Amino acid sequence: MNILSWAEEDRPREKLLLKGKAALSDAELIAILIGSGNTEQSAVELSKDILHSIAHDLNGLAKLTVSDLQKFKGIGEAKAISIVSALELGRRRKATSPEIKPQIRSSADVYEIIKAELMDQPIEQFWVLLLSRNNKVIKKQLISTGGVSGTVADPKVIFKAALDVLASGLILIHNHPSGNLKPSQADIQLTKKMKDSGKLLEIPILDHLIFTDDGYFSFADESML
Repeated sequence: MNILSWAEEDRPREKLLLKGKAALSDAELIAILIGSGNTEQSAVELSKDILHSIAHDLNGLAKLTVSDLQKFKGIGEAKAISIVSALELGRRRKATSPEIKPQIRSSADVYEIIKAELMDQPIEQFWVLLLSRNNKVIKKQLISTGGVSGTVADPKVIFKAALDVLASGLILIHNHPSGNLKPSQADIQLTKKMKDSGKLLEIPILDHLIFTDDGYFSFADESML
């Protein structure tokens, strides 16, 4: 049978893709883990039986062992291990403190954040900081690596990186291994091109830093953006 002809409750994977993970019931999420049911039940129906046995308490489900789960018809060792592993991941996530994302308030913040990547770097590299709406760093990403005196920064690659994480702002960074803080004509032209493209995509370029081991040049600080 074509999957589109199945009853909706029997195709939770499609439901997740169409409506998002929050739209799925606990039974549907477990059904995705086990993949199939038994000769009398669909994966969702079998998952409902498992949940019913522990009064629909996910904490109780986490206490079930592989052997406990194998008592249900259709749950073999591999399916039981999948359930136990998923719940263990959930437990570990709960025990882990969420990562605190640094917030950019000035060009000095950018310099400090990118130091670990560019300090003592003998060749030119082009990096971007991908920012959320409140200027917190979602990700720092290497765009390209060049030679001693230059590297290529493709706007298509840069904006694809931003769109992939739904960034609300961008900061461009490249280093000058020579220690020269003066922007080249190519640096100025790229900054203008990126600024104009960012306006069209509603992903503003907030700054462009030229990094050296001894300091930096900020296009924003120098009113060149």
